Amino acid sequence: MSWREHRAALLALLVLGALALLSLLVPFLPLQDPGGVALAEQLEGPSARHWFGTDALGRDLFARTLVGVRSSLFIGLLGAFVSLFIGVAVGAVAGFSGRVLDGLLMRMVDALYGIPFICLVIFLLAVLRDHEPALRAHGITRETVLYTVVGATTWLTMARLVRNEVVTLRARPFVEAARALGIPGRRILARHILPNTLGIILVALTLTIPSIVLYEAFLSFLGLGIEPPGVSLGLLAAEGVEAISPVHASWWMIAFPGAALALLLLSFSLLGDGLRDLLDPRGAARRG
Repeated sequence: MSWREHRAALLALLVLGALALLSLLVPFLPLQDPGGVALAEQLEGPSARHWFGTDALGRDLFARTLVGVRSSLFIGLLGAFVSLFIGVAVGAVAGFSGRVLDGLLMRMVDALYGIPFICLVIFLLAVLRDHEPALRAHGITRETVLYTVVGATTWLTMARLVRNEVVTLRARPFVEAARALGIPGRRILARHILPNTLGIILVALTLTIPSIVLYEAFLSFLGLGIEPPGVSLGLLAAEGVEAISPVHASWWMIAFPGAALALLLLSFSLLGDGLRDLLDPRGAARRG
């Protein structure tokens, strides 16, 4: 299967590329400053001047939504790479080692699966919030804590997928040949086995990123994630909920950030499906 045969994944890749590019170019686009307050223009609906309307302080919601997309993508990517590092390390060691260590690590993964991680993340962020001044003094920001904590709690699926692939690969003839030549186990794992797990790692990565983006949006919505003057899609949605009242229903304040978040999640999901079919044509044929 080629990219041309999976148009939805190709379209999703183009959408993600366009969103990422626009979010990076916000300072250079002819848009109002996302942090610029203009009380004379507060809570204006969508117009030719303000495509997504304005918020309660008169700030351009289109520019703020793009900045929110940038923040969500940044935290999603960094959190996913933290998850990637832990998951690949644990999965590779478990799959390549003997039964004792493999069984111990996998039982640990099974036990961790039973923990409601969103509650654990909320607890950790709430605890670290009390020590935020001390962390900032050492150059550690809330965003750093957020993507580290979320990434460190979303590696279980990655570890299990990598472990299963390593178990399959270690029985292949090329691995047996490398062992017969006396190549050390670490070198076999690093040079012969892990490169062959790249496909499944990429697919898992594209599915991990949207889950972290969703976690970040949920936490920011609750006030435990990004805080003002920072901007994220979850924070914009929270501001939109606060702006809705029986007197003035500013629907655009929650509709556009929510649509941007939904578009991000859908695009990553379609891209993950496309990568899975492209890198595993036999699995695609079975599913078909």
